[in-house]
Amino acid sequence: MTLPDKAAVLEAHAKNRAVASLLTSLPDAILDAKFDCGELTLTIVKDQIREAATAVQKAGYNFLEDVTCVDWYPSEPRFHVVYHILSHSLKERVRLVAPVDSIDPSIDSITAIWPSANYYEREVWDLFGVRFGGHPGLRRIMMPEEWQGHPLRKDYPVEGYR
Repeated sequence: MTLPDKAAVLEAHAKNRAVASLLTSLPDAILDAKFDCGELTLTIVKDQIREAATAVQKAGYNFLEDVTCVDWYPSEPRFHVVYHILSHSLKERVRLVAPVDSIDPSIDSITAIWPSANYYEREVWDLFGVRFGGHPGLRRIMMPEEWQGHPLRKDYPVEGYR
């Protein structure tokens, strides 16, 4: 998305409490904005994801629905960690996307903001290999502890490592 497109989306959704909160407290955190199929997606600088999650929560978005990941191999940044967040009172959703490169596949944990992120972050670590800094117990959740690699990475061998 070009800069005028981002600005147009942000201007059109300036009344959205999540956008307003982020523009007020973290104006440089939003890398991109897109409104498609009735859903607002904000691309956030990975180093500010914890602060962005706090700002969105303070804006009235009270429920973390999901944390997942997309592997865009061989593109860089390779991973996009995706947070789906809901406001029950506003009846609105917002999606935060944080690009994470393959050189250092890590991002801050948001378990201090939403404790329910615990298992989602463990799943992303287990299947994609993205580390969550400050996570209270980052360990495998689906694969056996002795498993080698992260099976949802696009470069993972179909039959596993042998």
